[in-house]
Amino acid sequence: MQLILISGLSGSGKSIALKILEDSGFYCVDNLPSPLLPNVVETITAYGYARIAISVDTRSAPMLPALPQVVVQLREKGLDLRLIFLDAKTDTLIKRFSETRRRHPLSEEGLTIPECIQRERAMLVPIHQISQCVDTSDLSANQLRSWMKQLADKDSSRLTVVVQSFGFKYGIPLDADFVFDVRCLPNPYYEPALREMSGQDASVAGFLAADPAVNAMFADIHGMVARWLPEFTRDNRSYLTIAIGCTGGQHRSVYLADRLAAALEGGDEQVLVRHRQLFRA
Repeated sequence: MQLILISGLSGSGKSIALKILEDSGFYCVDNLPSPLLPNVVETITAYGYARIAISVDTRSAPMLPALPQVVVQLREKGLDLRLIFLDAKTDTLIKRFSETRRRHPLSEEGLTIPECIQRERAMLVPIHQISQCVDTSDLSANQLRSWMKQLADKDSSRLTVVVQSFGFKYGIPLDADFVFDVRCLPNPYYEPALREMSGQDASVAGFLAADPAVNAMFADIHGMVARWLPEFTRDNRSYLTIAIGCTGGQHRSVYLADRLAAALEGGDEQVLVRHRQLFRA
């Protein structure tokens, strides 16, 4: 039986994520208090449902601290459990609340929206630390839909390595465990014939692959990641996010992220690749 728990910041896209999983065949429950999880999961599975997705967040704040221990209990029962935490930059969350005119779950305490977000982040730290994190700040609904489906299809018992490209001009991803800065490498943007292309185009890839500095940078990044992946696996980590950034997230970071993901394929880990700026919509 597969169980996906969705948590995260208010306004980060939890409702959209749950709807995506529902459309993918999951039986979904929104805003379930943590202590009820074991009994509810047992009841739902008794009726033959094999894929369940449940959101748990600060709408049931008093019961939220119980979640980490409940996760341990459920995993001890042998469930294929994945905990996904959706996050977003504070200014992005403020903009979303302004556009939708929704109330923040903590607003009854007389706090401003930025204060609510700050307090909510602090409350969710224990859950954030045990989850696979997804930064939705720059994701469209279609990108989030694709990403959630990929995560749902992965085996939670194996380490999932997420390799993502990004542009520093848009900020460092909140979900990154390692960040590599490749802005020192030759930039195809300054080649008129390559400017409108991406790191996935053969001409750009050829331009970068021919440069010794690019190959040296890749060798160093790959060597460091390959050296330490077994240690993360032994530490019972279920996910690791490696972010590679250039200026705009279009050429160098995309090329190196794809190249690193290809080099890691075939190992003991599951590999996903994501380009944060490449298909912005």
